[in-house]
Amino acid sequence: MSTLKKRYTLTQSQKMMIFVLSMSLYGLSNMFTELIPSIQLGPIELSVEYFAFIPLTLCMLFHPLYAAVGAAVGEVIFGELMLGQFGGLGELEKFITFSLAMYIAGRMVSDPKNRRQVGIAAISGVAIHQFCSSVIDIAKVWVGVEELEAVQGLAESIVIIEGVGFLNDVLFSGILFALLPTMYLVPRLYGKIEPLLGMKPRERNMQYASGGKSWLSPKLLGGAILLALIAMGAELLSESGWSIGEFELPGAESNEGMLIWISMLAAAAVTAVVLTVILRKASRRRQEAGQLDG
Repeated sequence: MSTLKKRYTLTQSQKMMIFVLSMSLYGLSNMFTELIPSIQLGPIELSVEYFAFIPLTLCMLFHPLYAAVGAAVGEVIFGELMLGQFGGLGELEKFITFSLAMYIAGRMVSDPKNRRQVGIAAISGVAIHQFCSSVIDIAKVWVGVEELEAVQGLAESIVIIEGVGFLNDVLFSGILFALLPTMYLVPRLYGKIEPLLGMKPRERNMQYASGGKSWLSPKLLGGAILLALIAMGAELLSESGWSIGEFELPGAESNEGMLIWISMLAAAAVTAVVLTVILRKASRRRQEAGQLDG
């Protein structure tokens, strides 16, 4: 009997469906977070950073590469471009760190029904993203391309300020809007949502086409370090004046509320179209299967 593990492969249409679904769903969720007010508790600001459970769930159920990149693209399109603004080169840092963190979290899960494994991966994904962002923010102050923005009530140290922000995002947004929803959704959706896209659920003996025997491979570790350095370099260049591609449309700031609703409606429309196509294809497959059985 062969001991080779089966590869987890997808067709081009399935890859595109996962990409667009992740893009639209996460883009829509980003607009909701813009409308949620933050709570100030002394020097600590409690705010909803993002609904990370959406890309995390898709990365754990499907191929994490297309779900992670799709979510990052959704943030750029619906959270930046449709609001009439774009950070140019500076957006590369957020794109890389977020995609990388979600991808690693998805790779960590080999059994989507294992809640403990899902929970560890979910909180790790948020922690990796926030850690990369904090390190890059610290580097910007130390290099001198950005001034220290002191927070009243905290020691004037960039390490302390970023450390508090890191813990706030991981313990607040990470637990409430990543860990708990992901632990609930992934085991419940596993085996139910995949057939709608015409694919079999991931099995424990399946490997990704781009992966090795373990999720933490030298290839992944080396690639992650390289991407993190590229993200840091792009952000340092952006802050030092190399704002390539940066723009803001006239009136974008004054009409931000209206643009948020327009972006939200656009994301909802794309999501509705994608879900309609998925459900129609699933219905057609069931009818064809019924005719074959008959």
